[in-house]
Order: sequence, then C-alpha cells, then structure tokens
Amino acid sequence: MSRPAPISVEADPASTTRTDRVRALNDAFRQSFAGGHVMLSRGIATLPAALRHEAEASVKSFQAFAAAGDPYGEHDFGAFDLARQRCFWKIDTYDRAMVGHSPDPANPAVTVRILTIMLAEEY
Repeated sequence: MSRPAPISVEADPASTTRTDRVRALNDAFRQSFAGGHVMLSRGIATLPAALRHEAEASVKSFQAFAAAGDPYGEHDFGAFDLARQRCFWKIDTYDRAMVGHSPDPANPAVTVRILTIMLAEEY
C-alpha cells in the first residue's frame, strides 16, 4: 500500500486547539477520501456497486456527530443506515511507516489516516 501525501488543511495552528486540528484533518479526509486510505470491510465490499457508492456518499456527507459517538470531538467515528443495515465508519491514525499509531494525529506530516467502512455487525 503506497503512502498518501499528507492532508493539507488551512488553519492557523496558533489559533486552534489540537482537537480542532485533528477534527479539521479528519473532516477533510472523510469528505474527500484524499490524503489517506479507505478500507471496506468484507460486508461492505461484497455489496452491489450502487450500495457501496451509497455507503461512501453517506460517509462523505456525514454530519450527525454527537457526544456519544464522538466523545473527544475529533470526528473519527460515525454510524448510518444502509439498506436496513446499520453501518459504521472509523478513522484511525498511524505513523508514516504504518507500523504503529501516529505520534501526533494533529500533524499530517507524521500521520497516515485510514478510514474503514463496515457493517455494524462486523465491528
């Protein structure tokens, strides 16, 4: 798997908190699927193409963040319904070598984002 170019988000680091920066980077990646990797679980990958595209569109347009599913305000998890099935998406952050967790998810120069879309039953 090739390593994507770091995500670029226009923000003044001096005027934003670490959480604000992580949230902005997660939102930019989730809304575009650029600057990271998108993985589909087996349950999503085996759906008809039209439903896979609908799942991807649901993730990109997701705005229903609530404290229960986003307790740290980082916009790294969401749930939606697709063809009467509950689905989840999750963003995880890794170091650039993709060996372990990112040392600083607020810094795109040292972080690779992986977004996984899955059926809730696969979580």
